[in-house]
Amino acid sequence: MPQLHDSRSRHSTSTQPSATAGGCDRIFGLETEYGLSVGGTDRTLDISQVAMTMFQPVVQRARSTNTYLDNGSRLYLDVGSHPEYATAEARTPFDAMLADAAGESIMRTMALETQARLRAQAGERATIHLFKNNADSAGHSYGCHENYLVRRYVDLRAIQTQLLPFLITRQIYTGAGRFDGDHWTYTQRARFVDETVSSATTRSRPMINTRDEPHADPESFRRLHVIIGDSNRSQWATMVKCATTHLVLGSMEHAARTGVPSGLERLEMADPVQANLEVNEHGPDAMIDLADGTRMSALEMQRLAWRVIERFAHSHAHELDASLQGDPVWTPHSVLDAWRWVLDRLEAHDIDALAQVVDWACKRRFFARLEERGPVGPMRIAQLDLDYHDVANGTLYEAMVRHGLMRVYADPQQVARAVHTPPERTRAVLRGRFVQRAQQAGVRHVCDWTQVQVLEPEKRTVQLLDPFDSEGTPEYYDLMASLA
Repeated sequence: MPQLHDSRSRHSTSTQPSATAGGCDRIFGLETEYGLSVGGTDRTLDISQVAMTMFQPVVQRARSTNTYLDNGSRLYLDVGSHPEYATAEARTPFDAMLADAAGESIMRTMALETQARLRAQAGERATIHLFKNNADSAGHSYGCHENYLVRRYVDLRAIQTQLLPFLITRQIYTGAGRFDGDHWTYTQRARFVDETVSSATTRSRPMINTRDEPHADPESFRRLHVIIGDSNRSQWATMVKCATTHLVLGSMEHAARTGVPSGLERLEMADPVQANLEVNEHGPDAMIDLADGTRMSALEMQRLAWRVIERFAHSHAHELDASLQGDPVWTPHSVLDAWRWVLDRLEAHDIDALAQVVDWACKRRFFARLEERGPVGPMRIAQLDLDYHDVANGTLYEAMVRHGLMRVYADPQQVARAVHTPPERTRAVLRGRFVQRAQQAGVRHVCDWTQVQVLEPEKRTVQLLDPFDSEGTPEYYDLMASLA
């Protein structure tokens, strides 16, 4: 098995053990890389220069293309000219989705402001396309990474043998789907993943990254960095992938803590990479070879996982209820209900019901109805597939929402508020407040996930090691007072 690699925060010291180390509380985070292209110009534009233009206001404010915002999130320009947004720490699936939706809004604003500037230079028809997807027409891939704070006593082998089968088969309802020029697949990402567990992120693409950067008390936690998932336009899919994974991790943590098998061991796959490709091609009907020599469909594996987690949730209701406290949509019971509902709809091939919340189903239903009016060529299908994911100038997804064909859970007012407001009950509250105060004071400052720092007139740093802490320390408030 690959070895975990320690990061700077692995050597950090904390004054006391985390109060949340023994419970089921979770920190969620989503990192989304966006694809960028420009059309309608009078001349060819260098996409890297367009990306830099998009980040000009960020550079003017922060002197860098890497900055933290007043909602606690990170905004930066990643390798390959991909704008990227990493949500602030969230305590619930709804808050993680809302922070992600705020990222869409921020990216859309940046893209449209850049478009207006470009039209003065490259023609009035210049149009920026900003894709919240995971693959472009040239065969390049970019990621959507999920982050989960996990108790350190969970063994890495359990993550590979118990969690990975769940993540791979989960894609039958969280996959965004893609038209590859010939036919539809269930995911955006599967064909670009070539390892199961690895510390690499660029030279190879694993399903789970093992680089050990907990951004928390390193004696109590590790940060699980999941790379296998798709970027979702569906708010339901974004929440459900977080919520179901949370319950699975809770079961695994309990098993590790007590030494009692979780029941998920039965799902271990013979070849996870091949299984991932099978799910991509065949969805719920994909037949998976298991490590014990038997075979099971992706749908059957999800049902087995559901039964295991349903039993766990029944016997640990109090801890799980507490872990989702404050979520306006999800309780452990409603997560299980939604999970069972989507599996039932998949078994019934009920595309109309699935299309309201599942991205791949939404796109397939649209194209099936479009083709009822006459043949649609592959180039047009590919174009509309991309349009669904275009957060700047796309019209297809927005039309689905407007006509009630895609369900949404966060209203525009909530999203607008989240653009400047961090998720509650996390250290993002402290980081966001610091960024806002430092900007108002005109003071040079920097942040990372575990500290805030004033650079002038004298350098001062305050550690924010506990991601669950929104109250702050005397040192933090002393630093804030100096910015008044």
